[in-house]
Amino acid sequence: MNLEGYLKAQGVEFEFVAKRATVHTADAADATGIPLERITKSLVVLGETGVAYVAVIPGTHRTRLKEVARAVGEKKVRLCPFEEAHKFSGYPPGATPPVNYHKIKSVVVDEVLMQWDWIFGGGGTNERLVKLRPTDVVRLNNASVGVISEAPVAQEGGSR
Repeated sequence: MNLEGYLKAQGVEFEFVAKRATVHTADAADATGIPLERITKSLVVLGETGVAYVAVIPGTHRTRLKEVARAVGEKKVRLCPFEEAHKFSGYPPGATPPVNYHKIKSVVVDEVLMQWDWIFGGGGTNERLVKLRPTDVVRLNNASVGVISEAPVAQEGGSR
């Protein structure tokens, strides 16, 4: 079922936001004027046995893979190669929404996203975002919520 059909069938409030084709969250923020911290990255990660999970984090943050592994009950996870993620999510890179996946065992949502009434994620195509309530993202995925990302450290003088 496509994203729009799925969301309608679930009876959740949502809205699509049209934009020029983008792949990266920073480009989507530039194209829409939506603050980057409210645009999600839905990252496919793979456990040691090849089982796929999704980590939903703010566009401004970096994934804490150890925390994602702990949240999904794996010893270790790694980011799925960008060009292979669609095999698990069912969506092209940069279009992955925070819900409605193909071959994903479970989902973890970063708790910082829960502060917002609305968040935005890939809209199933690179030409749109989907606007959803974070509580609906958690409920529809039967997701866990945890601290699975961190904001990048500000760099001074070009070094860390």
